[in-house]
Amino acid sequence: MTDTSQFFQFREGVLTPIHEASALDVQLEVADSWLVEDGKCRGLQAHLDRFAKWVSEISPACEPSLEEFFARVIEKIPSTGRWFPRIEFHAEAESPHHLYLRLREAPDQLGEVILWTLPEPDPRVSPTVKGPDLSLGMQMRRNAKMHGADEAVILDAEGFVLEGALSSLVWWRGETLCSSSESQPWLPSVTREEVFSIANQMGYATKTERVRPSDLVGLEIWALSSLQGIRAVGDWIDLGSPVGKPIHFEAFNRRLKLLSTSIY
Repeated sequence: MTDTSQFFQFREGVLTPIHEASALDVQLEVADSWLVEDGKCRGLQAHLDRFAKWVSEISPACEPSLEEFFARVIEKIPSTGRWFPRIEFHAEAESPHHLYLRLREAPDQLGEVILWTLPEPDPRVSPTVKGPDLSLGMQMRRNAKMHGADEAVILDAEGFVLEGALSSLVWWRGETLCSSSESQPWLPSVTREEVFSIANQMGYATKTERVRPSDLVGLEIWALSSLQGIRAVGDWIDLGSPVGKPIHFEAFNRRLKLLSTSIY
C-alpha cells in the first residue's frame, strides 16, 4: 500500500495534524484499523471496543478520553472513497497525549491469496494485542513475498497453525467451519467473529481445533482481515499438496458485504 497517510495527534479534544517523524521512535502499544467504503463499514463498534479494551488494560487513565477520540476520528473519515484508518495508542508519548489517528487511503480489493509457512516458531512478543507486532507482521509478509506468496502462516513451537502474519485463517472440514483452538495465542479477529456468525445463521457447524499444515491438505481455506474481508486460498506453496476449491466463498462473501453500515 502506498503511504499517502495523514497523521493526527489527539490533544484537548481535537485531532491535530502532526509530522509522522515525531512518532518514529515511539513504541506502538495498541492499534486498530477497519475498511471504510463511501462512508460505510462493517464491525466498526467491535473495532472501537477492542481498541478500548486493550488501552484500558495498559492505561486506565486514558479510558475517559476514548469516546471523544472515537467521535473525532469518525468525523475525519471522508464520506466518499475507500479508506483504511488506523487508530493508535503510544504509551511513550507525552502524557496525556497518547492517542493518534493515521488516515490512509485503502488499496484495491485483492483476489485469491497464496500462503507460505514461516520456517520458525511464532516470533511475536504480544500476539493477542494488535500493535506491538505490526512491524514484525509486515516483515513476515515481505518474507512470504520473497518466496512467491502473499501471506506468511505462523506456527507455534509444536508446529500447530496459529494465524497469518496479518490475517486470520479459517478452513472448511466438510460442512463445518473451523479455526485455530481457543487455547492458542492468536489475535481476536472482528472479521472472524463475523464469518462465524454468518455460518451459524446459515446453519453450518463451527469449531476450533489444533492442526498442523498437513492436516489442511485438500481443504477450502480462507484468509480473513478487516481490509480484505474474505480471500480464498489458492495455493499453499510449501504444503506439498493442493488446497481445496472455494466452494463456500461466494455465499459468505456476499453476506459479509451486507454487514456494512454507515459510520456517521
